[in-house]
Amino acid sequence: MALRPTDSPNGSSSLLIDGKLVPGSGGTFEILDPATEDILGYAADGTPADMDAAIAAARQAFDTTDWSRDHAFRAGCLRRLREALRGHIEELREITIAEVGAPRFLTSAAHLEGPVDDLLWFADLAEKYEWRQDLGNASPMGIPTHRYVLKEAVGVVGAITPWNFPHQINFAKIGPALAAGNTVVLKPAPDTPWCAALVGRIIAEETDIPPGVVNIVTSSDHSVGAQLATDPRVDLVSFTGSTATGKSVMRAASDSLKRVFLELGGKSAFVVLDDADLKGACSIAAFTVCTHAGQGCAITTRLLVPRERYDEAVDITAKALRGIRPGNPNEPGTICGPLISARQRDRVEGYLRLAVEEGGTIVVGGGRPAEQDKGFFVEPTLIAGLDNSARVAQEEIFGPVLVILPHDGDDDAVHIANDSPYGLSGSVWGTDPDRVAHVVAGIRTGTLGVNGGIWYAADAPFGGYKQSGIGREMGVAGFEEYLETKLVAEPAAP
Repeated sequence: MALRPTDSPNGSSSLLIDGKLVPGSGGTFEILDPATEDILGYAADGTPADMDAAIAAARQAFDTTDWSRDHAFRAGCLRRLREALRGHIEELREITIAEVGAPRFLTSAAHLEGPVDDLLWFADLAEKYEWRQDLGNASPMGIPTHRYVLKEAVGVVGAITPWNFPHQINFAKIGPALAAGNTVVLKPAPDTPWCAALVGRIIAEETDIPPGVVNIVTSSDHSVGAQLATDPRVDLVSFTGSTATGKSVMRAASDSLKRVFLELGGKSAFVVLDDADLKGACSIAAFTVCTHAGQGCAITTRLLVPRERYDEAVDITAKALRGIRPGNPNEPGTICGPLISARQRDRVEGYLRLAVEEGGTIVVGGGRPAEQDKGFFVEPTLIAGLDNSARVAQEEIFGPVLVILPHDGDDDAVHIANDSPYGLSGSVWGTDPDRVAHVVAGIRTGTLGVNGGIWYAADAPFGGYKQSGIGREMGVAGFEEYLETKLVAEPAAP
């Protein structure tokens, strides 16, 4: 299959601005296959002028049409978008595997098909949501008054997304933002522009979404996305990425006091209590950290085990990790594919050197797999012999790297889990419901899985505490991030 999101002869993509597919004013930039390091093709390189045009189109569409008020029409557009995407699902799948390095099995779930189908949930919500909420009568200052609340779209949404799960994050922003009545300008990561560009082509050619409602600007220049935070025509910035960049977005947005949604980093703890199935829990922790080569903000990268069984847990986890070999993401059995880029591989390898400098032991892994002579691969790695103060236990690595730490009972496990600048996700394993509930109540994090429970779903709010972000994505809470609240008061009927 030719991996081209358009029919252009050089395999380049287009920007979507005001309903039209247009070339980038900056020409094109290369896209590399992370599994082979070969050039896949080229993406449209948007410039500040292109972003300015996209913002103007989104502003115009919001201010001069009834898009924000026609709930049924918006729901129909989202359903048609989902139908059109399903019609291109195999093309989307091949591009996602090639461009992202996503394991093929994950494209049937969170890497593609799940997020596409989740658009239906937001379409249904747009129709059933209580847009007008009656507060009844009251007599403030002795004046009989009837009050009601109107829920209205925020306006123009600037969405800035990362490369690790592009479809999931793109649709987690586009879906609720459109359902709520906003217009959108999407700036995807330079590493994965094709995933967004193909969606833009489908929107332009196969849906009834009006011009200007969705605009997509791919660019090799990160500062192009920064315009969304500084431009006063943008009412809300929805950003997913690193905590450091999220802080920059928040500072830039403060000049115009625009609203921000931030889904940022994590260093989540996988807590194993002393009554848990140690072998089962440690094996699942190993599998989890290798999924998509550990490139997920909510992946559990700190394994907390009872001190008295620490050595046993290290052996179990190491054996499990040795059984997971990085491989071609196209092969059905691959769990751990490549990292996204040479830059990310260098970053992970730097942390592995740091672990040794800090006094840790690389129990398994720690380098590039011998059987992979090309591609941005790193071996699944287990680091032992450190405490939670080590940088590799505190900082987000974004690779298939697990740090195993001992704890001295339930309360100590909670303390270690919370001893982090982040609070995004986590996992708790144990058999005593009361003890598990106590640990769950103590951990300060936005999502928790208990004994393998899966928290990810369209109707489930996702987000973090502390430096893991502000606000929630998905679910009704995520939908309402894109709404304003207007209170109306009128004389009460006699």
